[in-house]
Amino acid sequence: MKKIDLILLVLIFGWLSSCRDIYVEPAGSDQNMADFEATWNRVNNVYPFLEFKNIDWDGLYLVYQKRTQEARGDEFIQVLNDLLAELKDGHTYFELNGGSTIYPWYPARYFKDKHTYSPFVVRKYFDRELIVTESGSAEYEILPQNIGYIFLSDFHESYLIREFPAIINHLINTRGIIIDIRQRRGGTPQNVAAVVSHFTQQSVAWPDFYLLDQPIEIDPIQPKTPFYSNPVVVLINGSTFSAGELCTEVFKQLTTVTVVGDTTGGGGVASSSYPPDALGEYYLPSGKLIYVGTGYFERYDGQFFEWIGVPPDVRIVNTAEEIENGIDKQLEYAIESISGKKH
Repeated sequence: MKKIDLILLVLIFGWLSSCRDIYVEPAGSDQNMADFEATWNRVNNVYPFLEFKNIDWDGLYLVYQKRTQEARGDEFIQVLNDLLAELKDGHTYFELNGGSTIYPWYPARYFKDKHTYSPFVVRKYFDRELIVTESGSAEYEILPQNIGYIFLSDFHESYLIREFPAIINHLINTRGIIIDIRQRRGGTPQNVAAVVSHFTQQSVAWPDFYLLDQPIEIDPIQPKTPFYSNPVVVLINGSTFSAGELCTEVFKQLTTVTVVGDTTGGGGVASSSYPPDALGEYYLPSGKLIYVGTGYFERYDGQFFEWIGVPPDVRIVNTAEEIENGIDKQLEYAIESISGKKH
């Protein structure tokens, strides 16, 4: 079993961007063909879920080779988009030479829950303004029922490593904490560990991780101070994605934690900064960049995160209509559960 010190999950869940700096090339241009060949080969060499998703990648070669031969100018951008969309992977994206980033596909659960959470509705449950960390990666405060609340907006950089201890110190005397990771957009395991480590007094093993089809050992999560011992409710929905799902799955192993909401989006692809072949970002001959995952985590039960997601312990479904009317049933359940009103 191999071991690496730093796993970089490039799990950015962005928006479809407009195309810039496009110039017209003749049909069947050498550059378009070179980009197509490089893309097809990169996916074929590193993408871990072709068999799991029953994708006939060899058969798609002839389809998209013909489309590339017939494409003129920016028509090839659509060909590249459609080829990568065949992976049905919410992490896969490409960047044009002008800098625009395009995500060809999103999971259906993301669209289902896109409007079933609102930070403005959440704020209606407070009698004070939420505190925002310096990086903007987290918001937190204490609800009127003396229940702590933390919204995590991302797991990127090292923000939570630096900022999360102060959040726990602020909430240490509450009767419970709600950790809201709905609408999550990815990050690194180091920041997941920075959060989970304050809710356990024992080391916690990661779920199995594979990189380029090889098992990789990652050091367990070690407990850190301050330790929070009271009940915790983690809120999730279909927009919880990527590192947010990893965080949810690890939290589910802790006896003080209950996960509430709906099944997460199902984004299990990851990559690493080492070895070089495992880097998800890959430059095509034209200078365009594609991102194709090279590894993945499994859940503790051996199932993939990819497409399957992480189910809640208690399923509570918000609707867009309820959110429009200022009602967050998932948050209300969490408040009532910690305050002892749920039986």
